[in-house]
Amino acid sequence: MKTEDIQATLSTGKGYAAAVEPVAETAIQTASHTIQFGPTSIASQGENMPAFFAKPKHHEKDLPVVLVVQEIFGVHEHIEDICRRLACEGYLAVAPELYFRQGDPGEYQDIPTLLKELVNKVPDQQVLSDLDHVVNWALKHGGDKNKIGITGFCWGGRITWLFAAHNPQVKAGIAWYGKLVGERTMAQQKHPVDEVDNLSAPVLGLYGALDEGITLDSVESMRQAIRAANNASEIVVYPEAGHAFNADYRPSYHEESAKDGWQRMLAWLQKHGVTP
Repeated sequence: MKTEDIQATLSTGKGYAAAVEPVAETAIQTASHTIQFGPTSIASQGENMPAFFAKPKHHEKDLPVVLVVQEIFGVHEHIEDICRRLACEGYLAVAPELYFRQGDPGEYQDIPTLLKELVNKVPDQQVLSDLDHVVNWALKHGGDKNKIGITGFCWGGRITWLFAAHNPQVKAGIAWYGKLVGERTMAQQKHPVDEVDNLSAPVLGLYGALDEGITLDSVESMRQAIRAANNASEIVVYPEAGHAFNADYRPSYHEESAKDGWQRMLAWLQKHGVTP
């Protein structure tokens, strides 16, 4: 990414998730005259799903596509900026509001309530179907059907693994600190470790050794499953990072790990043919 495209600024907090305010001074906002971005709407399962997109200006076709899957906080300023950063790299990036049927995550003031009353009620199958429609939307808006990738953060990291096993159109995935194992529920009937044999695209998993919610044991279980399946997916663990180490608007941000993870993500997309 060109350095002039990125400006680290102190955010006022407007546009970020209420549950994680105040916003850290490390929050990044991307400014560039080379991209266009904004809200859009995607038809999915009989409803119009809100979304945010960003793409290079003056490019109307054959764009590599990256689906950007939200954290538990929805498509707020940080996720929108991830889309802008990807657009600066030459991608059509799309982040759909995957909770829109169940509620607005921006209305919640604390994480435990957000998880209990909203996030845990969103069915995986609904999400995967919605993402299928996002792919179709992207292909109708200049996306290249042979260059489709997906990346996600936290909740979206888990979904990234699942979608790479669900949709054969995907060529590469990058999962940032997404849950790998867990109890099965009506909404979450399988977890990434259960779907390794079904992965049709290789996934790069980026995790923090200090993550208190995703244990190193669970990461090792996923690695063993990947090896057993002879799958091309890989997992990188950053020894000094915890959960949400790429969330530059939060105290959890670990700049060195985040920057390395970003470069690894771009290299992974390139390695698997999702290139501008």
